[in-house]
Amino acid sequence: MAAAAPLLLALDQGTSATKAVLLDAATREPVAAASAPLAAAHPRPGWVEQSAEEVWQSVCAAVRDCLAGHDPRRVAGLGLSTQRESMLLWERATGRPLGPLLGWQDRRTARACADLLREGAQELVRARTGLPLDPMFSALKAQWLLDAHDPGRHRARRGELCLGTVDSWLLWRLGGGAAHVIEAGNASRTQLFRLRPGDWDEELLGLFRVPRAALPRVLPSTGPFPAVRGLPPLPDGTPVAAVLGDSHAALFGHGAFAPGAVKATYGTGSSVMGLAGAPAGEGAGAGGELCLTLAWHDAAAGEEPAYALEGNIRSSGATLRWLAGVLGLSEAELAERAAPDAEGVHLVPAFGGLAAPWWDSAATGLLSGLTLGTGVPQLARAALESIAFQVADVVAAVDRAAGRVEVILADGGASANSALMQLQADLSGRAVRRPADAGLSARGAAHLAGCALGLFGRAELAAARDAPGSAAGFAPRLPAAERERRLRDWHGAVARARGGAPGRERAP
Repeated sequence: MAAAAPLLLALDQGTSATKAVLLDAATREPVAAASAPLAAAHPRPGWVEQSAEEVWQSVCAAVRDCLAGHDPRRVAGLGLSTQRESMLLWERATGRPLGPLLGWQDRRTARACADLLREGAQELVRARTGLPLDPMFSALKAQWLLDAHDPGRHRARRGELCLGTVDSWLLWRLGGGAAHVIEAGNASRTQLFRLRPGDWDEELLGLFRVPRAALPRVLPSTGPFPAVRGLPPLPDGTPVAAVLGDSHAALFGHGAFAPGAVKATYGTGSSVMGLAGAPAGEGAGAGGELCLTLAWHDAAAGEEPAYALEGNIRSSGATLRWLAGVLGLSEAELAERAAPDAEGVHLVPAFGGLAAPWWDSAATGLLSGLTLGTGVPQLARAALESIAFQVADVVAAVDRAAGRVEVILADGGASANSALMQLQADLSGRAVRRPADAGLSARGAAHLAGCALGLFGRAELAAARDAPGSAAGFAPRLPAAERERRLRDWHGAVARARGGAPGRERAP
């Protein structure tokens, strides 16, 4: 009797839940899945906090439920995908978190960011990191946590405190506190990491007042990471074979292994990302609209780091969640009640400013075009359209930076909504391709882990990606003139949200 094929366990730790997916390494198809919800707190306007301990407990619950009924000894390795930019602080000796985890949507550092912008720090930060100076990224969150818990930086300089993103925290817990490490792609989202040569930057550490001794050691996306300890029912010693930021994992899960393909992830926020060539110089290729980021570093394959252009959208699924809550509906009910036409209503979800391609922290949320005939159907439609309009704007920025994007590869929870996918095709004027499995972040982490463990290669992944029936397609149906009119109206609403008259809608 042939031995059972090994299994791969993927963990996708996101803003609203931790998902675990178990894949058969031979077929690369899921055999089990589980999800553990995760709450966020908003103690003040613009603040977004989570409990670091609850994040860990959600991982434990998802793993336990996913492996129920399966032999955990068959798990050859674990792949980890995590939310990015969120930051927390803990004690090295005890592992006790100090304060909350500051979520990537948190805006409490907006004033400190504005001060740095007035001082002219934008050019340095953009040149070294490929990222615009914005409260979304981790550096200002790290500064806030240290100001709150170690204002003199004495404990941080002595190495008694650990600063880390979610992947760093989970690797600490997964390894039983054996090592304080971070994956390179996640490190590249902190604004403390210099893309070239690929390490913490002393000048940026000084700018944000973050002692190097508190930061984790940067590792490639394939490690070596500490092996699992104390995560039942997984046996101790199970290898952590790959770690990726969630957007990076989704790109890998699409099989987008070369420049040209662009994916859009529809989650709490959205990420539009595609591989780019290696930067010719510091921050090269990012322009003023997009980020240049490290996509992954597959050291197990002997590769150099891969880079990507990315546009971040702060609120997509979060917009639907917010409106559904206001109206006392579930998100599914809201989507079902959406009208075929928003009838001139626009919702600009600048709850904490606008990110790509505008990068305008002063923008405010706006609902416009209301009439006495406006009801829930029109509001629901405007919320859906806000997602598609924002993604279309970022894809247009990719066009300007790297050439025409012909196909948008879609993933994430909201991509299951076929009406939204058709709307995306219509408003962007290009085809949308949605894989049968919309949970590409978990799949991408598992795929890189499988490659690192030698269970399969990228050629096999590419063949499966291109197999007939592997994805659903949506072609644009809207006439070009109508699409341009709708985009103009949307940009007029964006201009008003940014505090100006239409005409200010162009990105910087």
